[in-house]
Amino acid sequence: MKKNFISNSRESIRMFKSPLLEGLSKVPFYVPLIVFVPVILYFSWLSVAESGFAAFAFHLILGLLVWTLTEYVMHRFVFHFYPASEWGKRIHFIFHGVHHDYPNDAKRLVMPPSASIPLATLFYFLFKWMLPDDMLDGFFAGFIVGYLFYDMTHYMLHHAQFKSGAWKKLKQQHMLHHYSDPNTKYGVTSNLWDKVFGTK
Repeated sequence: MKKNFISNSRESIRMFKSPLLEGLSKVPFYVPLIVFVPVILYFSWLSVAESGFAAFAFHLILGLLVWTLTEYVMHRFVFHFYPASEWGKRIHFIFHGVHHDYPNDAKRLVMPPSASIPLATLFYFLFKWMLPDDMLDGFFAGFIVGYLFYDMTHYMLHHAQFKSGAWKKLKQQHMLHHYSDPNTKYGVTSNLWDKVFGTK
């Protein structure tokens, strides 16, 4: 990613002339919880009813693990893909560049539903195509748990203070991604895949 500057203020710059698009690009941190906790509960209930608790727990953990890899791949290869065209640069800035230029903008730290709902729907149908029917519901619930944990963790890493422990190490790793080298430390909720792929 090409590095221009980093603003340490909490300002939120305007990205769109349209008030509607501008409003859709900003979201309070708790909105993903309102949107996706019911989704997780619904698919968890379906999974337990169909397969029992043990199978549900296994599928949930598997979905959560797949989320961690998805998080890494999307952050590294999609969000940090820097196109050459002016149109591509604009799209990149809207999706992730603005966050690197304004990392303390609390209104653009979690994914807005205008993006997260279509993405979740696409992943659901991808998994529906790939997975056995009795595995789909628990797996998807785990995947969305992972996504929600990612969004909440990302918000906390930018706005909470941690004095010790794993959370402090996670925050240090993410701040190095922002302020030292944006081409390393792509994992937000874990550095597992950074270790596997040598980007730690």
